Amino acid sequence: MPAKKALIIGAGIAGIAAAIRLAVKGYQVEVFEANSYAGGKLSEFKQDGFRFDAGPSLFTMPQYVDELFTLAGKKPSDFFSYQKLNELCRYFYEDGTTLTAYASTDQFIAEVSKQTGEAEGSVEKYLENSRNIYNITNHVFLESSLHRLKTYLNWDTVSSVLRFGQIDAFRTMNTANETFFTDDRMVQFYNRYATYNGSNPYTAPATLNVIPHLEQHYGAYFPEGGMYSIVSSLAKLAESLNVKFHYDSPVEEIVLEKQRAKAIKVKGDILQGDIVVSAMDVWFTYHKLLKRHPRLFPKKALSQERSSSALIFYWGIKKQFPGLNLHNIFFSTDYKAEFDHIWQHRDIFHDPTIYLNISSKYKPDDAPEGCENWFTMINVPANTTQDWDSLIAGARANILKKLTRILGEDITDLILCESILDPRSIESRTSSYQGSIYGNSSNSRFAAFLRHANRSSKIEGLYFCGGSVHPGGGIPLCLLSAKIVSDYLPAL
Repeated sequence: MPAKKALIIGAGIAGIAAAIRLAVKGYQVEVFEANSYAGGKLSEFKQDGFRFDAGPSLFTMPQYVDELFTLAGKKPSDFFSYQKLNELCRYFYEDGTTLTAYASTDQFIAEVSKQTGEAEGSVEKYLENSRNIYNITNHVFLESSLHRLKTYLNWDTVSSVLRFGQIDAFRTMNTANETFFTDDRMVQFYNRYATYNGSNPYTAPATLNVIPHLEQHYGAYFPEGGMYSIVSSLAKLAESLNVKFHYDSPVEEIVLEKQRAKAIKVKGDILQGDIVVSAMDVWFTYHKLLKRHPRLFPKKALSQERSSSALIFYWGIKKQFPGLNLHNIFFSTDYKAEFDHIWQHRDIFHDPTIYLNISSKYKPDDAPEGCENWFTMINVPANTTQDWDSLIAGARANILKKLTRILGEDITDLILCESILDPRSIESRTSSYQGSIYGNSSNSRFAAFLRHANRSSKIEGLYFCGGSVHPGGGIPLCLLSAKIVSDYLPAL
């Protein structure tokens, strides 16, 4: 009897992970990708001697990558290697304060006290609270489907439900952070973690204060080949398991038979399968691939507010800056105004917070000798037909002005080459609706718990993974979404 066939739409990180897990379970797996490369948002490109990771630049919880190699009977280090960072990030405030977020908790707490005067006990209590939220929510929310009865028929779930009040869902992140810290710089520091899933700390629930624990406790890492090596190593693993990738092969339709996903249409051909897994943004999955079946749309899930997007300038810089590290943040003077512009005005504040990633700090061949590759990003609203050309021009000038002032060097004169990624190109290249990076935002109290499920309740045989569905965006959660899909399906 031939193996059951799984058809996967999209070769992003979640699609590749789902392919590996299903192949290990005995499925015959084929992956269909619209682009000529794997990775989705997690891609790379080269320009004028510089290499840039185009998408996510922070690597945490590498155990979820290692697990895929282990499942396939491989030794992870034989295929993929990384190093733990001693410094998570360097922070620059407009008042001249610089703060290094060390991986060592004790060292970080001492640094906070030294640079801001904040009591060491404040950080200790904050991190204890973050750890507590993680312990309550991890097994139920991050690693399990919220849409299966069996999730709720075990002690971990019962225990979490009984402790629900401790996850702080009824206050905003900012309100909670103001109760922990007397120094505004530390409130801003921890408010920033809302951007890890494209949300607003002034409206998102304080449950998201779980995120600092994931970074501080588990650490941040640098893949030895750069971020794209995560994709290339996993794609190679998938191919070793006989997963077949079809590039330049956009899926045109998910073909239904009596509300069951039976096939996909690619380049006019109908390809039969036993299950279909969409790693494509859930909004486009319905509106493009299932557009002939609007009565099956989950209207509530599809109408939720989208996450923020990003504006990225990839700059080849003809100088090295020893005062910068792999991850760097240059804070806005008015964080509340910045988020008001993103979420209420739908434009870009004149003084945006800047994230600067320089992979050549750890991988020198990413830039010519004496140079650095700058991934320069700000958070911006999702694409709702703004005048992006005008917004980009203004943002570029303001970013260069801010970096020039803080670093004491005219950055404009140092730029050798430039590429730009904005919400429009994010949407067109990655099929992310409105260019939102993380699917839906988590700006309402229970939005994070109301993301689209990993299995369709109306279409049999249709599953979902990736950043636009449960449990959310970012590399670790995308990998977990693939695990949840796999857990639905039996081994063959």
